[in-house]
Amino acid sequence: MARQLHVELVAVEEKVWSGDADMLVARTTEGELGVLPGHAPLLGQLAEPGQVRIKRSGGQDLEFDVTGGFLSVSATGVTVLAESCTPASSASAR
Repeated sequence: MARQLHVELVAVEEKVWSGDADMLVARTTEGELGVLPGHAPLLGQLAEPGQVRIKRSGGQDLEFDVTGGFLSVSATGVTVLAESCTPASSASAR
């Protein structure tokens, strides 16, 4: 089994999603960032408005529209702390 990335997606009021993924893609103020298992630790500010895409095994990808917040990558996975987070509408999905 391939290594998985543990993802925590949290908005101010609630935990939105938690689980394992193959990859996470987010737009930061420095540009679009892809995070794979084993990524070097970093802290990034999310771009506004932004979108977080969680790529899961079996093609069940998730997309969320986010406003404000940060992305933290550590040895244990990646945490996205957003001011607001909602499932992406089909109009904004890529």
